[in-house]
Amino acid sequence: MGATRSNKFGTAPVFFTAISTILGAILFLRFGFAVGKLGFFGVLVIILLGHLVTIPTAFAISEISTNQRVKGGGEYYIISRSFGLNIGATIGIALFLSQAISVAFYVIAFTEAFEFLFVHLKEHYDIVLPRQAISLPAMGLLSLVILKRGANIGVKTLYVVVAILAVSLLLFFFGHTEYSETARAGITENPVRNFNEFFTIFAIIFPAFTGMTAGVGLSGDLKNPGRSIPRGTLVATFTGVIIYVLIALKLVHSARPQDLVNIQLIMSEIAWGGDIVIPLGLAASTLSSAIGSIMVAPRTLQALGGDDAFPAKKLNRFLARGTEQNNEPFNASLVTIAIAFVFVALGSVNAVASIISMFFMVTYGSLCLISFLNHFGAPPSYRPSFRSKWFLSLIGFIFSVYLMFKIDALYAFLAIAVMILIYAFITYYHKERKGLEAIFRSTLFQINRNLQIYLQKSQRLKEKISWHPSVVCVSDIASDRENAFQLLSWISHKYGFGTYIKYIPGYLSSETYQQSKDALQDLIEKSYYGSSHIYVDTIISPSYTSAIAQIIQLPGISGLENNMILFEFEKKNPENLHQIVENISLVRAAQYDVCVLAGTNRTTYYREGIHIWIRNFDLQNINLMILLSYIIIGHPHWKQSQIRIFNLYKENGDESKKQLINVVRNGRLPISLKNIEFIQLDEDSSPRDIINSKSSRAGLTMVGFLNEQLKHEGEKTFLGYDKLGDVLFVNARQEKSI
Repeated sequence: MGATRSNKFGTAPVFFTAISTILGAILFLRFGFAVGKLGFFGVLVIILLGHLVTIPTAFAISEISTNQRVKGGGEYYIISRSFGLNIGATIGIALFLSQAISVAFYVIAFTEAFEFLFVHLKEHYDIVLPRQAISLPAMGLLSLVILKRGANIGVKTLYVVVAILAVSLLLFFFGHTEYSETARAGITENPVRNFNEFFTIFAIIFPAFTGMTAGVGLSGDLKNPGRSIPRGTLVATFTGVIIYVLIALKLVHSARPQDLVNIQLIMSEIAWGGDIVIPLGLAASTLSSAIGSIMVAPRTLQALGGDDAFPAKKLNRFLARGTEQNNEPFNASLVTIAIAFVFVALGSVNAVASIISMFFMVTYGSLCLISFLNHFGAPPSYRPSFRSKWFLSLIGFIFSVYLMFKIDALYAFLAIAVMILIYAFITYYHKERKGLEAIFRSTLFQINRNLQIYLQKSQRLKEKISWHPSVVCVSDIASDRENAFQLLSWISHKYGFGTYIKYIPGYLSSETYQQSKDALQDLIEKSYYGSSHIYVDTIISPSYTSAIAQIIQLPGISGLENNMILFEFEKKNPENLHQIVENISLVRAAQYDVCVLAGTNRTTYYREGIHIWIRNFDLQNINLMILLSYIIIGHPHWKQSQIRIFNLYKENGDESKKQLINVVRNGRLPISLKNIEFIQLDEDSSPRDIINSKSSRAGLTMVGFLNEQLKHEGEKTFLGYDKLGDVLFVNARQEKSI
């Protein structure tokens, strides 16, 4: 595999790679044609419609890249780690081919900057020089630079050509024409026309907007992808929108519609010094786009090889191997260059360009779908520091599919057919790999969760996924406390599933059966009017222990196995605490996490937040307490709340401090480091006294406990916290992954 890359790039390369591709060949060669054909408002619709795909995609990339470390491969890495390696490899291969052929597309477009040379030779020497006379040497020089110097020289060259591009656009805006001085110049002259050709022209212009993801392919070379990818991608995307709108305004004010349609480099007749600066700008834009593509495509191919996407092990090792110094994808670059040379030699990629657009659309649609499914599935592990909106991601996905078929239905079907064949082939030789289950598990969980609740409220009536709390609570029918019901409501609002069961003592008879039906009706009404996401039920059993034994052996209503049990007692009258303590070992035998809620009748002070108390023996309980607190504050009741963590230690607490801070920092949790307090205990200190003092006004206090502690202290484990509000005692079966 070679050495690890030095990861020295910041945000600037992401931005410049993206903006130089956005402001590329199509801007100079085709945008004037579109303005002339459709008018200003027609082109404005193209810009807005195109960005209904690209802006949601930019937001989706930004979101996903801040939830996980995006390694080499950019978009491929994101898709493969979300949809699984088989789906990821299918899209990744198509994406690589699009990127590789894009190199040829930009190099061929680069030759248009030398139109004056072709015309001069034709008019004065009657020599018809083929475009390959420029494009092939340019491709060879570009290849030599990338192979010899790698991404570092590519980025440095990118800065130069982007500067030239910026100057040429600036001089274009400074330019003026006689037409711009006439009374009828501007957007008021036939502003909308030829709408019957709209999608034909849209297909020509749309590839210009696809450059906004170009910088994502540098993910493996960035110091901090989670910061650089969102910043660079979003700034480039919105900068591109503004520039395209301004250029459209400038064009309609500066040239007649027929000239916009018929003169390919109409911008050169508008710009100040246009005969020189516009060809230079075109050369710079196409060269920068080609550089961006030739840096990104090999990194996609290298990542595919690293994931064994191809059937031959030797081929995968060859493609994945990088240079010893910094893991530059040398071998993958050779393959990319070979493909690009073939299409440059052919001299035209018009037919292939439509396929390229289709594959890019599939990629963008996939990225938006990943974002939407993660919003809908709501796994607790999905905690990006940058958040898009679910409806934006859904819009991006829908418009990606819609525009594929509107641009060219035949090519859309062809692209999909090719990808189905690739997927079938990959699945054939990688049967052991999972498919779409990886991301749809949480989505199916949410569909099932909400469907069950809906069916129950309408009075109609295993497979493991990423961890969700699936909590069952057994409560005495005679109790009128609602603390546990409220806690279940918080947990099951978004991320978890709560089942609340009223226990009716006795044997099954017509009397107890009717009693259970009446109790169930009351619970359904409470759940309905409280807008809770709790499934409620009743159980008739001769003893509390037998009821517990029955419940823990039954599958969860959500379709998941229940993984946590919640007991409750009232602090002022803990008469049922002894039976809770007696049954904890029974529940532990069924491998449940155990929570015991010590409830009060005191008002919950939500703004005072949730307090988590950690002691030196709580290593196994820490993550569960933190996850539960994160899940609970997702409920609207806790909207203005914060999580505070208190770490009690006796001596040598440096290692535990470091570990706790790393858990909070690396877990992307909404816990400020200033809300973590370390308290050293001396021999005379009482942990209970400190907790009572510090958390007297907390909305909810969490305290861990162990089985050994329960054996020695019994009921006293849960007593002595009289100055607090509700206290949740937590015992994790095993350490949870943050």
